[in-house]
Amino acid sequence: MRQWLLISVVIIFASSLANGQESESLNNARAISGMQDMNAPAEMSFIQNLQQHATSGTDAVPNSAAFAMLMTRRREWMFMFHGQAFLSELQQSGRRGDAKLFSTNWFMASAQRKVGGGLLTLRGMLSLEPATITQRRYPELFQQGETEFRRPIIDGQHPHDFLMELAATYDYKIAEKTMLSFYVAPVGDPAMGPPAYPHRASASEDPLAPLGHHLQDSTHIAEDVITVGLTHASLRVEASAFHGREPDEFRWNIDSGKVDSWSSRVTLNVLGNWSTQYSVAQLHSPEALQPKEDVRRMTASVTYDRSIHGGNWASMVLWGRNQNLSDGNVGNAYLVESTLKFFQRNYGWTRIENVDRTNELLLDGSPIPAGFKERYFTRVQAYTAGYDRELGTICHVVIAVGGQFTSYGVPDLLKGIYGRRPVAGVAFIRVRLE
Repeated sequence: MRQWLLISVVIIFASSLANGQESESLNNARAISGMQDMNAPAEMSFIQNLQQHATSGTDAVPNSAAFAMLMTRRREWMFMFHGQAFLSELQQSGRRGDAKLFSTNWFMASAQRKVGGGLLTLRGMLSLEPATITQRRYPELFQQGETEFRRPIIDGQHPHDFLMELAATYDYKIAEKTMLSFYVAPVGDPAMGPPAYPHRASASEDPLAPLGHHLQDSTHIAEDVITVGLTHASLRVEASAFHGREPDEFRWNIDSGKVDSWSSRVTLNVLGNWSTQYSVAQLHSPEALQPKEDVRRMTASVTYDRSIHGGNWASMVLWGRNQNLSDGNVGNAYLVESTLKFFQRNYGWTRIENVDRTNELLLDGSPIPAGFKERYFTRVQAYTAGYDRELGTICHVVIAVGGQFTSYGVPDLLKGIYGRRPVAGVAFIRVRLE
């Protein structure tokens, strides 16, 4: 199935280019809408919002949200390009603190045209993190949820796969306010959770993953994804089937497998500045170190996005829960994050988390000992604040410099390992296509 989907996407995309007219240069595309104005109010319906497909998968954002992107036309096709990269220097204190220079990044290209009365969208998303994050991780205190070579990754975040998404979506309006959608992807994002952290405005200036990533939105890179969605007015209902195993340590390939997991999501965009969703998934054998254990995941979120004079304000409240279906052990993660763009070039943001952690933190990345049983056993807090300023634009690339600071609330169980109050700081350069 994966090979058939990949070949189909390539053939459709290549044939359209072969028959197309000369495209307009990106330098002239601003007249079309080369960058969607982050400060301009957007008056659109929920269906029009969804047809933009400006996030990964079939995720939804508030109808008022705008996106930094380049757009150009070539005959019947509309092409869109957006992406960003951080070059970060990270320093941590405490007994498990570390330091590293690394880059987190992603680039997305999509093409749209009308086909058979509906709208076809082809999209590819890449990340060079397998090359720009050495040793398969960057430091992040209290982070967990991934493995490499039969060892848990502790106090570190793995890089994204090179192929983050390769997908085709077909939207067909069956009535003025009703739309049926089909999404297929050898690598893609099933109907689970809100937009993942790299693609949401409330986290746009934070170069690091949330600690709750593996309880909230880690399925944003999954294999063999099929999604069907029905939208009516302000309500959308979706269902997905996909391969549930998390990507392995080899980040340059596609980890295709049996379609063995499912998810469903309900999204409501009643007011222009708001979007809410609730989703549930059953993940078959998601972790390589616990191959016989399935997980039920639930998430709920409220997203707010509003243009203001000289900027934009985007916020999210997010809850995620994992339940081990073998023993019933439950972990929760709570997140509040907000980013304010002000005076045209300035950004300030915060992220506050309260997350359950498992006893894998006690292993310090050592191999799992015989008879070890992972379980949630304590809770950690993280408090982040940051600022950056855009310096200028070179060839549609906006450059900013900034930094952020994180302090942690450490439970008594872990103070002997991490210290009483570890902190972390990041200084970075950020570039973004606009």
